[in-house]
Amino acid sequence: MTWEERLFDVLDDLEQQAEALYGAERSLELADRARAAYAEVSLASRLMAATGSQVRLEVRGVGALAGSLERVGQGWLLLRGPAQDWVVRTAALSAAHDLPERSVPEVAWPATARLGVGSALRRLADSGERGVLHLVDGSRHDGVPARVGADFVEVRAAGERVVLVALEALAAVQSRDEG
Repeated sequence: MTWEERLFDVLDDLEQQAEALYGAERSLELADRARAAYAEVSLASRLMAATGSQVRLEVRGVGALAGSLERVGQGWLLLRGPAQDWVVRTAALSAAHDLPERSVPEVAWPATARLGVGSALRRLADSGERGVLHLVDGSRHDGVPARVGADFVEVRAAGERVVLVALEALAAVQSRDEG
């Protein structure tokens, strides 16, 4: 083997080592970028991707709920169960099961998804339907949502007694099945 062939062999070996080092460094960089990008994914965006799917939720003060995820809004979701519907504040969620791997970024959400929980509660108040308001501490208020303020909902309970429930304390509103 001539000195030129040995030199080319050494240079080829160095080039292969450099390519291997670049590949390893690139893999680490891509993994780091993927972790950083995933850090921007919110629970709401994962829930939005599950719209129309069957999910299971664990809600503070309520327990386990299961049903079809019908709508996701700013700080709330609508879960259609077998016997009743639930308006759940996402702040009260402790766990969500059976969600797809993907997410939907907020810029791709429909305009109605930007409505807060107050809008959902106003709709319930307009319908005049009875419901059960579940609080994160496990207590409940049975009645008809009457009016919704900036940070509370007014509930007409039995005997026309009015109870104000702070939205921060609210975990979920369960439709009352009269049947």
